[in-house]
Amino acid sequence: MTEHSGEAITIMKVDPRLDTGVTVYSTAQGPDGRLADRHSAYHDNISPPLTWTNVPDVAAWAVIVEDPDAPRELPFVHWMIWNIPGEARGLPEGIGNAPLPVTPQNAVQGRNDMGGYGWFGPRPPAGHGVHRYYFQVFALDDQIPMDADTPLNELLNALKGHTIAKGELVATYEAPTQQ
Repeated sequence: MTEHSGEAITIMKVDPRLDTGVTVYSTAQGPDGRLADRHSAYHDNISPPLTWTNVPDVAAWAVIVEDPDAPRELPFVHWMIWNIPGEARGLPEGIGNAPLPVTPQNAVQGRNDMGGYGWFGPRPPAGHGVHRYYFQVFALDDQIPMDADTPLNELLNALKGHTIAKGELVATYEAPTQQ
């Protein structure tokens, strides 16, 4: 039996104002739900492309990626990026791992649970089985005035006050058998 966190992921703690959801897609996900190797920390460790549907009156977007199957108390945070412009309908592949990326303009990337800014791809422990990666997308009514060193719990509190609608995509990944 695999151990995993007992704490709920962020999207379960946020109640949006609209019942209308956000549909999230990624061309980096195979038909079986598996995330392409190039996005894992075992391989190229580049952020995957995301696309989402629009909702009315969005001023900004936020994306949080968590792994609740990590063998630890809290879900593992793989990515936090917010203040994505409201007119955006997704994120391109390969956003740089900087607190203030060049693209999308004005976006802020928080620290992942490896301590760096931006994306840290899946790297489940060998023999731990398939892990689920929740790409959580939040449509916001305003920018979030927080810097890149903002911890997830503070970002969560801001999301609670500004989320119009939300959606998620669940991808899977398992450690390669040969390294």
